Amino acid sequence: MFKGGLFSEIIDALSKHVLRTVLTGFMVAWGIYMLIMLLGLGKALRNGMSDNFKDDAINSIWIRAGKTSVPYHGYKTGRRIRMTNSDYEEINRDFEGVEFVTARHTRWRVLINRGPKGGTYSLRGVHPDHRYLEKTLVREGRFLNDSDIREKRKVIVIGLPVKAELFGTSNCIGEYVEVSGVAFKVVGVFEDEGDQGEERITYVPITAAQMVFSGADNIDRLMFTVGDMPLEESTQLAGRVRQYMADKHHFNPDDERAMRVRNNSEEFARVNHVLDMIEGYCWMIGILTLIAGIVGVSNIMLVVVSERTKELGIRKALGASPGSILKLIIAEAVIVTGFFGYLGLYLGIETLAALQTVMTEPPLLHPSVNLNTAIQATAILVISGTMAGLVPAIRAARVRPIVALREE
Repeated sequence: MFKGGLFSEIIDALSKHVLRTVLTGFMVAWGIYMLIMLLGLGKALRNGMSDNFKDDAINSIWIRAGKTSVPYHGYKTGRRIRMTNSDYEEINRDFEGVEFVTARHTRWRVLINRGPKGGTYSLRGVHPDHRYLEKTLVREGRFLNDSDIREKRKVIVIGLPVKAELFGTSNCIGEYVEVSGVAFKVVGVFEDEGDQGEERITYVPITAAQMVFSGADNIDRLMFTVGDMPLEESTQLAGRVRQYMADKHHFNPDDERAMRVRNNSEEFARVNHVLDMIEGYCWMIGILTLIAGIVGVSNIMLVVVSERTKELGIRKALGASPGSILKLIIAEAVIVTGFFGYLGLYLGIETLAALQTVMTEPPLLHPSVNLNTAIQATAILVISGTMAGLVPAIRAARVRPIVALREE
């Protein structure tokens, strides 16, 4: 980019003022380093918050019944709302836009054993679509199917840790385990995209769970996905479902304690909005830091021109053109901003790489920065630093030899 003589001359000029050069470069390096770190940590925060949604389908609506907290049409406060299989059937049948739907009948701390080996696990009675709500990945055999539900089959799907504890490395498909003394046939093994604790949960047909454990058709949770439905429409659907359930079970639609209807799409959008604001704030702070560095470069270059006025006058007296003077000053700005900008970029990326081995759990998870964004920011910094050196360069090019030679 620069001729050998010009480059050597610039290096010689900078080396005569090492402290000033280093301080100027530090401002540039610190600006790009802070921008990289802020963007990387902002990404880590986004990853950590998104991880909270990894276990469940984002486009899902979850319904959980509770107790009424206000009286309603003659019904007293404190009445427990109980959902049943009919709620599942009506949601599945009567509401347009519902994609995958499942009910859940949960039993906590159920003894499951195979001969002398056994343990206490959570058991969920569910429908086949449950695998899409919980992002369940079948690794061996199969998941539950409609025939299992219809015929109330005593079949069970277990997680990888449960298989290891009950069967070791042996094949488990087609084998039987005892669930609270009742024999269930293992038809599948799964793993979960989210929390590994989910893999210690076992799944059976909801009809079998209701028959074996309660003898009733009660369900404790109802969930469904809405496909690619826009957020506004999914919010309206959640409202309609809530009103329907309130009319059917006789509670105030505004009573959050009676029934909670959670729209994951709405919550995810709300979290993303907050994260976008944080990311914008990080950009603002980083850019302001860069601007401070650029202003520092401009000020330092003005000082350089002032100190070298006599030298520049002698150059012009010996025949140096204004263009050569302009090139000299701008080249100094380019070298300082380019070198220290790259240094800040390198240190920022290396710091984030080191933090990746530490930040492996939410709320800050796997910090990183888009390399193209980082390079573009550095390029903008170099260009801006060059522009910052333009004003003092023009001032230097306009120095009159006779005036410069009079400078002390």
